[in-house]
Amino acid sequence: MKIVTWNINGIRTFKNGIKTTLDSFDADIICVQETKVTRDLLDEKTAIADGYNSYFSFSRGRSGYSGVATYCKDSATPFLAEEGLTGLLANQGEAVGCYGDQVELSSEELLALDNEGRAVITQHYFIGTDGPQKLTIINVYCPRADPDKPERKQYKLQFYRLLQCRAEAILSSGSHVIVLGDVNTSHQPIDHCDPDDVDNFEDNPGRKWLNHFLFGTAEKTKNGNTEDELKEISQKSASGGKFVDSFRHFHPKRSNAFTCWSTLTGARQTNYGTRIDYIFANCCLVKSAFIGVDIMPEVEGSDHCPVWAQLSCTLQSSPKFPPLCTRHMPEFTGRQQKLSSFFVKVSEKDRVSKDSEESLPGSQDTGEILENLNPVVQGNSVAKKRPTCREKDTNAHKAKRSKQMKTESNAKGSLLAFFKPKQTPLIPSSGNLSLKPTESSQDSPGSESDTRSCPGDVQTETSLSMVTEMETENQDEVEGESTSIDKSKDCKKGPCAGFWKVVLHGPPQPPLCKSHNEPCVLRTVKKAGPNLGRQFFVCARPQGHASNPQARCNFFAWVDKGK
Repeated sequence: MKIVTWNINGIRTFKNGIKTTLDSFDADIICVQETKVTRDLLDEKTAIADGYNSYFSFSRGRSGYSGVATYCKDSATPFLAEEGLTGLLANQGEAVGCYGDQVELSSEELLALDNEGRAVITQHYFIGTDGPQKLTIINVYCPRADPDKPERKQYKLQFYRLLQCRAEAILSSGSHVIVLGDVNTSHQPIDHCDPDDVDNFEDNPGRKWLNHFLFGTAEKTKNGNTEDELKEISQKSASGGKFVDSFRHFHPKRSNAFTCWSTLTGARQTNYGTRIDYIFANCCLVKSAFIGVDIMPEVEGSDHCPVWAQLSCTLQSSPKFPPLCTRHMPEFTGRQQKLSSFFVKVSEKDRVSKDSEESLPGSQDTGEILENLNPVVQGNSVAKKRPTCREKDTNAHKAKRSKQMKTESNAKGSLLAFFKPKQTPLIPSSGNLSLKPTESSQDSPGSESDTRSCPGDVQTETSLSMVTEMETENQDEVEGESTSIDKSKDCKKGPCAGFWKVVLHGPPQPPLCKSHNEPCVLRTVKKAGPNLGRQFFVCARPQGHASNPQARCNFFAWVDKGK
């Protein structure tokens, strides 16, 4: 049996679905964290991968935040599955059970701990040396303690206590337990790229909790209060120290084995990271069934890398999927229609065929329907009838309405038509203008007498002279306007361009860092404080240890506001 855990930093980043990635691991159970998807955004391609059954836990407070999922091969289908650690989200009779003592936390705190979608529990059976045995896998995404939010630090510690309480309760019931995922705390100095740069490394509350949770680490603490800590452990938990870091069990002294790197500083290039993704298991299971554990830093696609574990046991498959399985979700079983299905366009042919099939007695037959839909084609084959007076009136009324519709549709146009300059009216040709006096003469009786008194040659000469005068005058006006517009454009272009160059001078020229003599990169302070929004230059190379010459140097320079 092979198990893989990976913080994927967004499950929707797999454009072609997650199945290809799942197949590449060749694992029986794949646990992913930080899916960043809510149930309304989960698509069928992600929820139901061919050959796998999946179990999701969603964040109920924020969209695109947190979330975990467990994918099991159909040959390793779990017998039970449960969302959360508290039991408040589980269906009665279908839960894994064994919740332990949760007296220290109030009901509101318990609900808040399960509200962010940080845990999925699946229970399996495998054939061991002593016959069938239970194996419970707890997939977790532990919270991060934001230094600017003290309440998140308390939230993280409460989640740790709840996780330990639940894991130890399941273990005491007779089941083997594996706790895996993103724990968001590096345990020992060997698991951190630069532990000396961290203030009070050993005093971190998360590391103290790991010392309590893991077997054989409490006596290694350096504060000299081991006996007091052990007393505190015995008071807070039923057993304490029942789990083993499986990676350190096989690689106790391997350094630079990190699973998480900062993408903002490009720290993965220099392997400047931390090991915060683990596969914990109870001591008996590690000694009897674990064959090997390792990290996969070559797998990209996230700021974390996967961790795998190989076990000698073989899982038994359940004959049916647990209720939490995504295959039972109504939106993926055809029982619930989505709102988008009501807005699907129906083609004209389909609509006609449906109408013809579902026609009521006395309705139009197929020929009449086709005639109404395409009267031009039908009119060629059907003999024309002489319209009556009433039909003439109605046809004329329809023709007027169709003309109005056409003019209205043409008048609407596109939105860009409102921003086009008005076109100057075209000057009619001489031939058209020569006809205008005759047309106007028919309207006014005075002009009619004048035109009669004048001979035809004189009329044509005067009309032509008038046309030429009008054309030259209009042409002069147009040329004068165009030249004035061009001059105004030229006048405006010069000072405006120079003004904007002064105002929008662009980013400042980057200086060269002193160690590598390379152009620096421009950064902006985004942390709240007196320097919020200020810009500065730093070395463009990726972050790394100070002893690494290929890593970023310590060059730093504020951007002068005057520049």
